[in-house]
Amino acid sequence: MIDFRSDTVTRPTEAMLEAMLKAPVGDDVFGEDPTVNRLEALCTEMFGMEAAVYCPSGTMTNQIAIKCHTQPGDEVICDKLSHVYQYEGGGIAFNSGASVRLIEGNRGRVTAAQVKESINPDDAHKACTTLVSLENTANRGGGSCYDFADIQSIKEVCLQNNLKLHLDGARIFNALVAKTDTALQYGETFDSISICLSKGLGAPVGSVLIGTKELIRKARRIRKVFGGGMRQAGFMAAAGIYALEHNVNRLADDHRHAKMIAKALEAKDFTGAILPVETNIIIFEVTGAYTAPQLAAKLKEQGIFVIAISPTNIRIVVHLDISAEDVRRTIEVIQLL
Repeated sequence: MIDFRSDTVTRPTEAMLEAMLKAPVGDDVFGEDPTVNRLEALCTEMFGMEAAVYCPSGTMTNQIAIKCHTQPGDEVICDKLSHVYQYEGGGIAFNSGASVRLIEGNRGRVTAAQVKESINPDDAHKACTTLVSLENTANRGGGSCYDFADIQSIKEVCLQNNLKLHLDGARIFNALVAKTDTALQYGETFDSISICLSKGLGAPVGSVLIGTKELIRKARRIRKVFGGGMRQAGFMAAAGIYALEHNVNRLADDHRHAKMIAKALEAKDFTGAILPVETNIIIFEVTGAYTAPQLAAKLKEQGIFVIAISPTNIRIVVHLDISAEDVRRTIEVIQLL
């Protein structure tokens, strides 16, 4: 089976499993798990931020950050395709009691001008705008990346209007590799950053929220309320450390493989529009003889698993467990359809 459904389907390598087995552990709720502490310190050092907290999922780190930055009745600005709005179960409303101002961006990316236009006036009839949330890379935008200069422009709007800026960095390392930006640049710009270890980096579970000491102190209390306190979590944190130390630079291979598959798709008469492939995600329109679910079923017959994200669109995600031979085989199958 060649599984392109998501970069969350990866399994730990032997070396990662070895690191997990040998990890020293303690009770993380007491702050006594040395491997969790090491992972959090590694993340703060990479991004040049003050503190971090390890959580089970990126949804939890995003939702904790939003709750830290808002009060009930506040409003969060984000793109209409963003994960915090589309795929976190209405958590902004449920967990934080906040409303959302949605922006029609460009492949999941918003501009400083759009953010400025979306800020509510100081009016008792309006929700209080307090937070801007960006997603980089943007999943539903086909793995699209922000230019860092555009992020800086958004940050300037936030500073001028006393807004906090959060990054859903579920695939931030894909963006850093693709754009050759640095983690330190992001740490200097965002008030909080959520990074996922279980997507392109290949860890089995876990995300880290990074911010100021005060924000993370508050985040730990919210994590407890959300049921996210873990005990001997160092076994999993060790996988995250291994992923950060060994699996970042190789993301360039995934990006190259995704472009190769997209090129094969371009030549087919069942392929309509393909979103520009910047990183490891391909989203393309299915036309002609197939619907998207029908094409996904045809590929499955050949042992290739993809997701029909709508009646007309398919998503393919390249990741650590997709080999060069898997890419060659996939292209061969596409060419024969």
